[in-house]
Amino acid sequence: MTTGETKGVAVEISGAGPAGLAAALTVARAGGHAVVHEHNADVGGRFHGDFQGLENWTVKEDVIDELGRLGIDATFEHTPYREFTIFDPKGREFAFRSSHPFFYVVRRGSQAGTLDASLRDQAVASGVGIRFKDPSQRLANGGIVAEGPRGSDAIAVGQVFETDMADGAFGVLSDELAPKGYSYLLIHQGRGTVASCLFQDYHNEKEYLARTVEFFSQTVGVRMKNEKHFGGTGNFLASRTARKGKLLYAGESAGFQDALWGFGMRYAMLSGGLAARCFLKGNLQEYDRLWQERFGGLLRASIVNRYLFEKLGNSGYTALLADVHKYADARDWFRDHYAETWWKSLLFPVARRAVRTSRKEAGSPKEGCDCTWCRCQHQTVTA
Repeated sequence: MTTGETKGVAVEISGAGPAGLAAALTVARAGGHAVVHEHNADVGGRFHGDFQGLENWTVKEDVIDELGRLGIDATFEHTPYREFTIFDPKGREFAFRSSHPFFYVVRRGSQAGTLDASLRDQAVASGVGIRFKDPSQRLANGGIVAEGPRGSDAIAVGQVFETDMADGAFGVLSDELAPKGYSYLLIHQGRGTVASCLFQDYHNEKEYLARTVEFFSQTVGVRMKNEKHFGGTGNFLASRTARKGKLLYAGESAGFQDALWGFGMRYAMLSGGLAARCFLKGNLQEYDRLWQERFGGLLRASIVNRYLFEKLGNSGYTALLADVHKYADARDWFRDHYAETWWKSLLFPVARRAVRTSRKEAGSPKEGCDCTWCRCQHQTVTA
């Protein structure tokens, strides 16, 4: 598609997160006009400079290269990590390595160098109109919905801090620290993020975070100062559709998030770009086929992975880590683990019913609904 063919095409987008801004950039760089509605005063309002991992293991292509093909320049800070250490519930250490980056550590928030701020600046430089403090609950002419999560299938509670500890990436699998989830510690250039990612027992999140901090203090000797707390939620749904009439849903608004570990930034930006391309071509029906082809199988495999992981318990976590440790390149194990094999396809219907989700399908029972978050279907209205 040439710029001439898309010049003048206007697309409205609800949400200025990675999915929404990726969509806006795709529109603008194809010669169209994108308007982004955002209810916060700036991008990255949910974050405080905390480190997150940009997944790089589910497919062979490096995520930075794939984002470049999408038109997203890697102007944000992104530190490749080829080594990381995970502890089992008894504190036994498993060191993993990869020849290629297993993930990239990025910062989230509105500060310079974060993923969010970099996408914002690229969008503005490309002519995108971002309307802050201007939420859009309806898109009467259609558009892309990228408003983030609308429920809690998992939560993360943690803190960002300063430290004199050397750079490193650490995790731990233990139901005493993060029920059916995991805890992690990321250190880079004197700054750190520690968090507990819970898939159960949310109301005790403060206790789990305290245990996580104590664990890493004892095992790796991290010392923290100037701590700032943060929290977040996530949704996942192996949906059949991410389209409702003239609305295309991207990122966590569509439930595009890994159900096993909660990674979703790559899916968010990819889905935003795919949704924008469909709008530019005037073929909204193609969107479901495109995202299903690119990562639908990965999402379904992650639902099966989550179903099996929740059955392991503490003793099973040790066996799992020992199995990964057999691989010379841990990235190979994870890529194989996310493949949609024949047996995972057979197990998926069972796993889909068993794995709890607060998400709903994008399709609305009321014909002609143009709500970004369907108020025709739900009694409670949330801004």
